[in-house]
Amino acid sequence: MRLFSAALIFAALACAQPSETAADLAARYLPDLIRLDSTNPPGNESRVARYLKQVADREGIPAELLGDHPDRLNFVARLRGSGKLRPLLLIAHSDVVPADRTQWTVDPLAAVIKDGYIYGRGAEDDKQLLAAELAVMVDLHRRRVPLDRDIILLSESDEEAGSLGALWMVEHAWAKIDAEFALNEYSYILPTASGVPVFQIQTAEKVPTRFKLIAHGTAGHGSLPREDNPVLHLARAIARLSDAEQPVKLNATTRAYFGAISKLPDYAWLAPYLPRLEDPATANAAAAEIRKRNPEIHAMLRTTVSATMLTAGTKINVIPNSAEAQLDGRRLPTETHEEVFARFRQIIDDPTVSLELPGNVEQPNTEPSSLTSPLYQAMEKVFRQAAPNALVVPFLMRGTTDGAYLRAKGMAVYGVPIFRMDGELRMHGNDERISVENLRAGAGLLGKIVVEVAAGK
Repeated sequence: MRLFSAALIFAALACAQPSETAADLAARYLPDLIRLDSTNPPGNESRVARYLKQVADREGIPAELLGDHPDRLNFVARLRGSGKLRPLLLIAHSDVVPADRTQWTVDPLAAVIKDGYIYGRGAEDDKQLLAAELAVMVDLHRRRVPLDRDIILLSESDEEAGSLGALWMVEHAWAKIDAEFALNEYSYILPTASGVPVFQIQTAEKVPTRFKLIAHGTAGHGSLPREDNPVLHLARAIARLSDAEQPVKLNATTRAYFGAISKLPDYAWLAPYLPRLEDPATANAAAAEIRKRNPEIHAMLRTTVSATMLTAGTKINVIPNSAEAQLDGRRLPTETHEEVFARFRQIIDDPTVSLELPGNVEQPNTEPSSLTSPLYQAMEKVFRQAAPNALVVPFLMRGTTDGAYLRAKGMAVYGVPIFRMDGELRMHGNDERISVENLRAGAGLLGKIVVEVAAGK
C-alpha cells in the first residue's frame, strides 16, 4: 500500500511539474489564443483575459482582471522577486484587427497549422508575443527561478483602436504595472543576404496623427458637372497630401540605425545617401531615391500620410453636399501635431476642405528609451550569444504601440526582437502566420533575456 501511495504521489508531482519548456508552452498557447475571437471592433478581449487567468490560476501565479468594461478587461499577473531591483514588465495586447475571410486560404480564427506555420489573425500581431511572455512566466514559476525583480505580465485591451486599455491601466492601476522598464511588441530579427542577423530593438516610435478631411459643396444633379463638387475637392486634397514631400528629419535613433546597417553589404547602397539626408538642399531628392529602394527605411525619414477611409453621397446621380476622408498620419517624434497640421493645410490650400481631429485620445510624444539600461544591455548580451556575428541596433518604429503611455510616465519601453522576419510581414494582412520554429526560438530568446536581467545573481 505504501509503495502504491508513493507511486501516486510521484505521478501527481510529475503532472504538476511537466517537463515542458517555454518553447513548448508557447507553441501550445498560441493556437488557443488565436481561436479566441478578440477582433477589434468590438474587442471582447475579456475572452483572452479569462484564458490567461485560467492558466495563471492553474499554475498558482497571482493574477487579476482589471478594467471599466466587463467585455474589455485587462490581465495582470506578477511573479514576486526579492525586491532587490525594480520590476520588469512584459506587455502584449489581446485584441486583433478584423480579417476578411474571403481573402484568406484558411479560417483566420482556426489556428490552422500548415507546412510548419501557425495561421491566424494575431499570429504576428500580437498574440505570438503574448504566448511567449505567458510561457516564460509559467516556465520561471515552475522552475522556481530566484528573481531579484518582480516579473509583471500585462495583456491590455484596445491597442488596435485607441489604446484605451493601456491608458486605463496608467490612469487607474499604475501601481500594479509600475516597473523600471518593459518589453513590448513590434520589432524583428532582420535577416540579411550576408548572413548577419540584425536585431532591431525598438526604442522609439512614430506618433499616430489621424485626422479627417471634410470637403463642402452644394448638392446637385449628377448630369451637370460642378466645380464645387465636394468629392472632386476631396480627391484633389488627398492627392496633394499624398504627393507632397514631407520634411526629412533624422534623430539620434535613426542616425544610429542607418549608420550601423549601411556598413553591411546588403545596405552598403545606403551609405552615400546619409550625408545628403543631413543637407536640406539634397534631403528630399535623397529620400525619394531611398523610397524606390526600400520603403521601410524611407518611412523612418519623414512624417507619412495614408488615405484609408472614404464617405460620400447617397445616390449615384446626386452630387452630395459634403465628402469625408479619414487619413492615417504617422509623424516623427520630433514634430508636434500643430506644426504637422499647419503644414497639411498649407499643402491642401483649399478653403472648401477642412481638417479635423477624429476626437480620440492622442498618444504623447516621448523621448527614445535608453541604450544603456540594464535591459538593453541584457538584450545585447543574449542576442550576441545567440549569434556572435549579430548586429544589435536601436530602431525607430514606423507604426506605434501603446508603450508610448508608459514612456510618458518615465518607463523605458523596448520592442523586443525575438522573432525572425520570415519574408514579407503579414500583420494586418491576409494569411497572417508564424512558423512554429520561429515561435519556439523566440520564446527561448525571451526567456534568456528575462533571466539575464531579472534572475538573482
